[in-house]
Amino acid sequence: MVAGSVIDRCLPCHRKTARKDRRVSLFTRSRQPHDTAEGGADSEDDTGGPGVAGEASEATEEAGTASGEGAETASDEGAETASSEGTETASGEDADSAEAAAERVEGAEAAEKADGTEETADPAERSDSPPPGWFGWRRRYPRTARGVTIGTTVLAGALVLFALLVPNRLERLGPEAFFRLPAEGILLAGLLLAVPPRSRRLMSVAAGALLGLLTVLKFVDMGFYSVLARPFDLVLDWILLDDAAEFVRESFGRTGQVLAVVGVIVLIVAVLVLMTLATVRVTNLMVGHRAVATRTTLILGTAWITCMTLGIQIAGVPLATKGNADFVNNRIEQVQAGLKDGRVFEKQAAVDAFAKTPPDQLLTGLRGKDVLFTFIESYGRVAIDDPAMAPQIDSVLKEGTNSLKAAGFQSRSAWLKSPVTGAGSWLAHSTFLSGLWIKNQQRYRSLTTSDRATLGSYFRKTGAWRTVGIVPGVRRAWPEGKFFALDHIYDSEHLGYNGPYFSWTPVPDQFSLEAFQRLEHGKKNRDPIMAEIILASSHNPWSPIARMTDWDDLGDGSVFNQIKKEGTDPKEVWKDPERVRTEYRHAIEYSLHSLTEWVERYGTDDTVLVFLGDHQPVPTVTAGSTSKDVPVTIVARDPKVLDKIADWNWTDGLKPAENAPTWGMDRFRDRFMTAYGPRGD
Repeated sequence: MVAGSVIDRCLPCHRKTARKDRRVSLFTRSRQPHDTAEGGADSEDDTGGPGVAGEASEATEEAGTASGEGAETASDEGAETASSEGTETASGEDADSAEAAAERVEGAEAAEKADGTEETADPAERSDSPPPGWFGWRRRYPRTARGVTIGTTVLAGALVLFALLVPNRLERLGPEAFFRLPAEGILLAGLLLAVPPRSRRLMSVAAGALLGLLTVLKFVDMGFYSVLARPFDLVLDWILLDDAAEFVRESFGRTGQVLAVVGVIVLIVAVLVLMTLATVRVTNLMVGHRAVATRTTLILGTAWITCMTLGIQIAGVPLATKGNADFVNNRIEQVQAGLKDGRVFEKQAAVDAFAKTPPDQLLTGLRGKDVLFTFIESYGRVAIDDPAMAPQIDSVLKEGTNSLKAAGFQSRSAWLKSPVTGAGSWLAHSTFLSGLWIKNQQRYRSLTTSDRATLGSYFRKTGAWRTVGIVPGVRRAWPEGKFFALDHIYDSEHLGYNGPYFSWTPVPDQFSLEAFQRLEHGKKNRDPIMAEIILASSHNPWSPIARMTDWDDLGDGSVFNQIKKEGTDPKEVWKDPERVRTEYRHAIEYSLHSLTEWVERYGTDDTVLVFLGDHQPVPTVTAGSTSKDVPVTIVARDPKVLDKIADWNWTDGLKPAENAPTWGMDRFRDRFMTAYGPRGD
């Protein structure tokens, strides 16, 4: 009975301790805020720092620890007291008394459960309550979770800063580009801190998506500047993406094309999603530390105004920038110009000085001549002017001039300004032949679906020439060939070539010219020929390159198999810009040798050769040059042919002087037809 009394005395203490622990647990839970920041900022501090929610959580854990310790102490003391008293007073009592006491304790505990006074378990330990944060990982590894949170926030800030400062050209992508103050970022931070909570959430998402789109567009610009030396046109350049995919297919196969397209799509989606999430996270960070964020924004705004006013620079780069605003403004102007371009071009195409000229008065100064318009791929001014290439190219041109002169031919040279650079050969070809400035794919499509006359059209209109095209770069149907008024087209499948491709180039230049001789020029009892010939061996990537071989050994082109094996690997060449420039020079040398040797070998008194470059090579080769000039040359044995252009003041020989006349490529057609028409006789 004594033991039972002791236990009865302990029960009130047990109930009191349980109730106290329950009150502490309930109190700590009620102190956890649902929204510690204005407008719904997260209850946890995004930086992992000591935010309100963090303090509440720590208080809860401390209270729980204290409660547990108190309960354990009370229990231990009660047990010791009961044991002591039981030893002293209950010695010799029978077992029934102990069992009765135990039953009374169990009954009291059951009554407490019924009254709802049982000690409340920690919510994290209850089976029906979800574990807090990352499936309980944050609670099990608090230090690691804190590090991950801080690291994620830092990365989000770096990503937003990258989007605000990254340029749209690779050559500007240096460390100095990211040590600047972006006006757009400072302004955006101020707006996000000032607007109401709901508007803030919407604005942060919209700002993140916009930054993602601008970043994607800058990446696309980098690619366009690397190849075409100009930015992507949001109105007119979408068709070029299809051409790029086709180029990848031809270079790396169908699988490579699919992987490249999928990779690009995944990259775009990832940039948009990550940029949006990063902007939202940075916004929550600023709101959670509003006072610090406000002061920082004001300081940065003042610094930006000061740096802009004083023109402060770092490594030649202005410290204060509004690059994104300028970028967007330029794009808006570009879109407006692109939308108007169709109407402008339509008016230009309607004007043709020779449209009503009778056929018998067209090109009278060239009757009976074989006129060959030959384009050398990527033959630009850089090949002649660049100090690293000039000596070798100059030697080839001098050698060609002298060998042609020995064969009775004279030549005159000057410069033409191409509408494109880096790529887009068909735009340059159509500009030269149509007399219109074809600077984009929209104009090209408008031209080739119109009734505009080209040089080929006027030659065929006279009825005095057979018009043919040697186009080894064409590997599929080319419906535009009809627009250029070519009676017959020889593409890569119809030149009789059974040798290997040289990277992008389907047929080496020497073989293309030999095929022209075999298929058209060398035939007896034929009509005079007007030919459009495309020499493609100097097409990017200039590796491997064919080399000259004996004309009599060309056969079906199998001789080039061994030549290709001995050539360079484009993947290795393109690791080094200097090697790229060297291989480009070798390709131009090969094309020039092929053409001049063909004229020496097969040229006649009736041969009139006009050859030119179609555009400058890619910026890797031009090394920063913004020139779009290409050389143009006229070669003939009949002195009367060159006499008709004496007033053009072109340079004697195959190499144009530095100060030789420079015309827009679109002006050549009318000047040529005037010089060799009735007015030029």
